[in-house]
Amino acid sequence: MGLELASQVGGIDIGALVWWLFWFIFILFPLITYLQHHSLKTARMRIISRLEKKYGMHFITMIHRQERIGFLGIPVYRYIDIEDSEEVLRAIRNTPKDVPIALILHTPGGLVLAAAQIAMALKNHPAKKVAIIPHYAMSGGTLIALAADEIWMDESAVLGPLDPQISMGPNQPPLPAPSIIKVARMKGDRAGDNMLVLADIAEKAINEMRDIIMKVLEDKLPPEKAEEVAKVLTDGRWTHDYPITADIIRGLGLKVKTEIPPEIYTLMSLYPQAHQHRPGIEYLPLPVKPTTPERRGVHTI
Repeated sequence: MGLELASQVGGIDIGALVWWLFWFIFILFPLITYLQHHSLKTARMRIISRLEKKYGMHFITMIHRQERIGFLGIPVYRYIDIEDSEEVLRAIRNTPKDVPIALILHTPGGLVLAAAQIAMALKNHPAKKVAIIPHYAMSGGTLIALAADEIWMDESAVLGPLDPQISMGPNQPPLPAPSIIKVARMKGDRAGDNMLVLADIAEKAINEMRDIIMKVLEDKLPPEKAEEVAKVLTDGRWTHDYPITADIIRGLGLKVKTEIPPEIYTLMSLYPQAHQHRPGIEYLPLPVKPTTPERRGVHTI
């Protein structure tokens, strides 16, 4: 009798209620996640449509954020991969030949093959091409930006060097190709077979990258200048994460404008970064409407 009272209250089976509540929550969270994602995507498309009408360009985005999967919040780190190249190539291919393209880039870089495919497809589009960088487009993102006729950057935005990074195997960080070649030359006859093989691969990777850079720049710069730019970006004078500013890009002879449409910042806010256990960054949106000072015998100007 006591067990029956414990399992039933007012004729309600507590065990069954808990069971159905569990499944309700299990189904509800994915549904909420889907609705949130759908709402964000709708808002993004609305801004992109507004930009296209305002500037008469076909806007394409390649924005890589650290994202979360589902309601479990598993972080996923994004970079330029083959799936990205397939999607961007499809978008470029479906753009009428007389319609300019604006490609919004926000990426840490990624696979050389994927970035080179996107860069060449962008370069070969007959109409005007603009690369828009609101924050950063490093490595492969820089290669893609070079393929555009103009680069629009925020004043604080940066690009990055294009020195190839050579994979050293699982669980090991990649090494910059210029450094591998430098070490092999320093060792000379004392260099082992593995080092010599790596140096050979590194040298080929640098030459291939320079060829790609010169190819995307051939219609923008004289051959000698394109070769100089390719050397500067690949010879290892900087570390791979060195911030290349708009002034440096201008100095290389490329067209750069340090002004981007204000709608781009709104669009970026609709690609939320995954929450991390880190100090919060808070601020009040500006401009703040000034208040009238109280007049209590205090002189103001």
